[in-house]
Amino acid sequence: MKAICVYCGCSDQVQPVYLESARQMGAVVAERGLALVYGAGSTGLMGALADGALEAGGEVTGVIPAIFNTPVLAHTRLTRLEVLDNMHERKRRMIELSDAFVALPGGFGTLEELFEVLTWAQIGLHQKPVGLLNTRGYFDPLLKLLDHIESEGFIYSEHRGLLTHAETPAALLDALQDHRPPAGLERWLTRET
Repeated sequence: MKAICVYCGCSDQVQPVYLESARQMGAVVAERGLALVYGAGSTGLMGALADGALEAGGEVTGVIPAIFNTPVLAHTRLTRLEVLDNMHERKRRMIELSDAFVALPGGFGTLEELFEVLTWAQIGLHQKPVGLLNTRGYFDPLLKLLDHIESEGFIYSEHRGLLTHAETPAALLDALQDHRPPAGLERWLTRET
């Protein structure tokens, strides 16, 4: 792994523990010599994440659609900023630049990006690890839902195995480093049980 893509919320109206966890994630990514790729925001967890990485001497690439490249929203101290035409190009570029993906707490956009990258892994478009930083159990309801989805037969166990999670940045990066794609991912195409 050389570069980690992190998806997370940009709201400033969150509990400080989430901001601190994002800052720690950025710092740990930088301390391990990994590049950070993220959505280029300066607010909420996005800003804390980038600041943590930059303060630890890390390389931070922000990828932002032109509509959000404003003085209020865009981070101004990044190592590199890529401004693209739209969200679809932004997400594609972030995937191209990254060797692994992490979702921190966030809202609709974070979940949409997480599920897109998981779906791409499920259908074989990439074999990169995907993880959740489960700060304060934020993702516990989602993990329970995924277990329910599997038990109801909408995904196979190997698809559920595409997503790892941990409560601390260091433990999550260790798990991503050790992650191997589950065998049998193509089973949904063949319908072999």
